[in-house]
Amino acid sequence: MDLLSAAYGATSDDDADGTPAPSLATRILPSDAPPPPKRPRWEPTPYLPPRPLSAPLQAAPPLSAPASGRYVSKRERALLAASPVPVGSATPLPPPIAPEFDSPVVGSLADSNIRADILHSLRSQLKHGSSNSLPLTLSVSLRSHTKAVNSVDWAPSHGHLLASAGMDHTVHIWNVWNQGNTTARVLKYHTAAVKDVRWSPHRPLLLSGGFDCSSRLVDVEEGKEISVFKEDQAVEVIKFNPSNSNIFLSGGSKGSLRLWDIRSGLATTEFHKSLGTILDIEFSADGKQFISSTDTTRSNISENSIIIWDILRQVPLSNQVYTEAFTCPCVRYHPYESSFIAQSNGNYIAIFSARPPFKLNRYRRFEGHGVWGFPVKCSFSLSGRELASGSSDGCIYFYDYKSSKFLRKIEAFKEACTYVAYHPVIPNVIASCGWTGEVTVFE
Repeated sequence: MDLLSAAYGATSDDDADGTPAPSLATRILPSDAPPPPKRPRWEPTPYLPPRPLSAPLQAAPPLSAPASGRYVSKRERALLAASPVPVGSATPLPPPIAPEFDSPVVGSLADSNIRADILHSLRSQLKHGSSNSLPLTLSVSLRSHTKAVNSVDWAPSHGHLLASAGMDHTVHIWNVWNQGNTTARVLKYHTAAVKDVRWSPHRPLLLSGGFDCSSRLVDVEEGKEISVFKEDQAVEVIKFNPSNSNIFLSGGSKGSLRLWDIRSGLATTEFHKSLGTILDIEFSADGKQFISSTDTTRSNISENSIIIWDILRQVPLSNQVYTEAFTCPCVRYHPYESSFIAQSNGNYIAIFSARPPFKLNRYRRFEGHGVWGFPVKCSFSLSGRELASGSSDGCIYFYDYKSSKFLRKIEAFKEACTYVAYHPVIPNVIASCGWTGEVTVFE
């Protein structure tokens, strides 16, 4: 014990003056030093909402030269070498060039510069049997399409305007009798061939369908696209419902038939029957029924070539209307009688009753023109007394409906004439188109 007391109780020379020796903590840490810092507490990073899609993305600022004496990593050196702006340069990047689109407005839609006799006929609203003359003389030849033209349609509310759909991906709107520029609009909204085109019955709106699997609605006055109706098939034919201009029917390459509402942009009804390509469709006058013509070569069952559909019940009323081994590229209701016709690839036009059981008239048909696999269409005159048909020889054939007698023909093109359309107001005017890319109007 004496040894321990001597060891711990001994004082050094430095504290011989009686000053107590400093403690261990005092020797290690000076008395004025702050306490050691605490470990920082982890806190979650606050959530920042994503940048809205409408806000344009800003380009990252160019990389600047590293500060003198600072270590530059290998990755940073590679980024500096790949920088589009030289280091130290203050010249900004040139702004991106916006894509240019051709304006669809080419000419005028007004009727102020058309022929006086045509303007008088349009404003007097001639009806039905007010003229017994057939269209015989070439009135206008319209040339602007670069490939074949598939269909033409007169504007019901603006009778001096004609629309055409072409294989060159365009829709042309013609101011037919304009004494200056006859091309009013050139619409290039489709990305593939345009197969069909239809005017809205009461408004200057134009609907077109094509091989880009879409139907497109355009405001003709402004030349702007309003709506796009996408499908899973190429659109072959479109028709507005005559009793409701907000509804249209489309038929396509996969055999689907769909009713669309242009107000919602959605398909309201679809008709299924495992059909082939839809060749043509036609509404009844009251809009409660429609006829579909179908390519049946894949199924080898000709009984489905023409089907009468009930729209409300969404069921076929008859699918055994035409049982011959030919497809029919065109079907048309008579404007006043309870009958309809079908253009047959057997080189004739057949007549059917429009009432159940929809029987084929085996004693009357319209013959003399050629079809031979072309999508040849036909059209009734305003009075329903005459029937006009295109032909594979490039001519328009005219028939008397009551007697089925051939009246005469006129040459429209050197190649196949595939579509004819009577004017909705002037009785002796007809438009036609075909594989030459030309549109002709006769009167």
